[in-house]
Amino acid sequence: MIGRKTAAVFGGAGFLGKYVVRKLAADGYAVRVAGRRTDLANGLRQLGDVGQVVPFYAPVQNEDAVADVVSGAAVVVNLAAILGAPSGAALNAVNVEGAARVARLAAAAGTHTLIHMSAIGASSTSPSAYGRSRAAGEEEVTRHFPSAAIVRASVLFGPEDHFFNMFGGVARYTPFVMPVYGASTKLQPVYVADVAEAIRVIVSAFDEKPSSRSSLCELGGPEILTMRAVSERVLAMTGRRKPIFEVPAILASLQASVLEHLPGRMLTRDQLKMLTVDNVVNESLPGFRDLGIAPAAMDMIVPAYMKRYAPGGDRVNV
Repeated sequence: MIGRKTAAVFGGAGFLGKYVVRKLAADGYAVRVAGRRTDLANGLRQLGDVGQVVPFYAPVQNEDAVADVVSGAAVVVNLAAILGAPSGAALNAVNVEGAARVARLAAAAGTHTLIHMSAIGASSTSPSAYGRSRAAGEEEVTRHFPSAAIVRASVLFGPEDHFFNMFGGVARYTPFVMPVYGASTKLQPVYVADVAEAIRVIVSAFDEKPSSRSSLCELGGPEILTMRAVSERVLAMTGRRKPIFEVPAILASLQASVLEHLPGRMLTRDQLKMLTVDNVVNESLPGFRDLGIAPAAMDMIVPAYMKRYAPGGDRVNV
């Protein structure tokens, strides 16, 4: 693609990745969509001109494949991560070693801009292995690529999310009550397209004024809700009327010890540990306001795709 800069997006076929690829393609980048499943990225080809958006087989665990994808890329965005891994080794392979590999090889390839997607709650003292792995990944990224931009976000929502859609399914299928875990824990759900726009703005800013040191921002939506309030909102949006049952910690741990071994890993003990800490932005860090973005409210987006979980919702076009 003569005249186009190249961007490589790891995890580009994922929930957030599809929005990021759309933004970068619209800005004229030739986009390499890197990941483990190239078939999942085939539909993204239509987001650009012929040959502008191309899937690449490049798991972050594969040294040679990562090197090939970042070669000649002016921009590298790493969105690859796993949440519910069966072991600490699996978390480390992607969230820590994979993050380090992308940063190291991008630096060696002369990449101009690296954006690493992390998560609010990343901390070396996090009670969850996931939170600790994300913090370790951030450290590796800044060690190998000192000017990297690190973006942390709260829970993402959007039509294809795994958050509100999961709650919608629970509202539809659980009889008698709506169970909720970590009822008092606070979240700041954020619209996936707004996070993608933030990444686009950061890429543009780095293009105009390269940075010599790492930067960190945290992104959350305009509303903070407890997990109980999320459940109440979902029940209202789906037209379901049932009492909310706050699952006691002991019962939740017993359920997770079984569910984490089943396909889909709907609930794990590590996720329960994550729910012991609020997932909201640190107001002392840069965020949407600094990027000139007004994030969308949940009520502007979520009700439309929650209709599918209402009584008779399988017959509603959304």
